[in-house]
Amino acid sequence: MTWISRLSRREREVLDIVFALEVATLTEIAAQMESPPTRAALRSTVTILERKGHLVHDPERRGREYVYRPARAREREGRSAWRHVVGTFFGGSVHQALAAWLSDPKDRVSPEELRELEELIRQARRTAAKEEKS
Repeated sequence: MTWISRLSRREREVLDIVFALEVATLTEIAAQMESPPTRAALRSTVTILERKGHLVHDPERRGREYVYRPARAREREGRSAWRHVVGTFFGGSVHQALAAWLSDPKDRVSPEELRELEELIRQARRTAAKEEKS
């Protein structure tokens, strides 16, 4: 079971917002929520996320509010979330996950992003070839 699957829906929503904003107060988090809970309930959720090690608050405040940020690097958590999505929804197949993403007309991929993906694939092939020789 991955860390992300151990979070409640509300905890994931709050964490997604803080990752997107990079730093946020309770007021800013609530403003981004489709259906925000009471301030006390949101404070409780944020406290739980701090206790679980996903959020930290800065010693300095914005006005009277704490400023929260992710406890871990966005890239590291993104890789973990990606593994969870690929494992859960695509049976562990990166091919199926990318095929689903690239075939969706709503997901526009820029020519620059496609070039970057091609380079990543070339690098992965070189790595696989080196490992095969070993």
